[in-house]
Amino acid sequence: MMTSKIADRHLSKQACIYIRQSTLAQVRFNQESTDRQYNLVNKALSLGWQQAQIRVLDRDLGRSGTAVSTRIDFKSLVGDVAMGQIGAIFSLEASRLARSNQDWHRLLELCAITDTLVIDEDGVYHPGDFNDGIVLGMKGTFAQAELHMIRARLHGGKLNKASRGELRFPLPVGFVYDDDKIVLDPDQEVQGAVRTVFALFAKEATAYGVVCRFQEAGLRFPRRA
Repeated sequence: MMTSKIADRHLSKQACIYIRQSTLAQVRFNQESTDRQYNLVNKALSLGWQQAQIRVLDRDLGRSGTAVSTRIDFKSLVGDVAMGQIGAIFSLEASRLARSNQDWHRLLELCAITDTLVIDEDGVYHPGDFNDGIVLGMKGTFAQAELHMIRARLHGGKLNKASRGELRFPLPVGFVYDDDKIVLDPDQEVQGAVRTVFALFAKEATAYGVVCRFQEAGLRFPRRA
């Protein structure tokens, strides 16, 4: 049933494997998801595409799906779909392609016009088909609703902590939390480096001048891991 929608006209075009993680932290600590997305190449091969026809789009790793402006490969994908060069788009979850309903429906409309399939772990969809179009539209809507609920929960949690006076934000280098107080970092080397920065800035009057002086003296400036 999965392969019944895949015709020779689709196999004669490119199969694009779109890979994305929302943040750099996810890329670093959730490598299993990234590996599963790269393994979609094997799925494309099993469905009939040749290796030379399969293109992996992974330059959007670590970028949010809420906007197109920062996603190089997504913009490239939309352009190639509009030109009728893509036979199928592979994604671990179809909703990963776009978290914005506007971007999502624009892509689906182009896929419907150019006879481009959308394939994820659940199945093969043809956006030009009425039923498939409804399912894909619902997936996009649910994904956007999920993001809204996640943001609402996170914001509510912050407000609740703030009401108890327990909300904390990352501090600038040179300061740390000591229970409920903000104090200077107990590391004397860190304190010395920070004080040196301000002393040099008073003399040089530019950040570039401070950097040069640090470089000349072989000093190191602390940063948080």
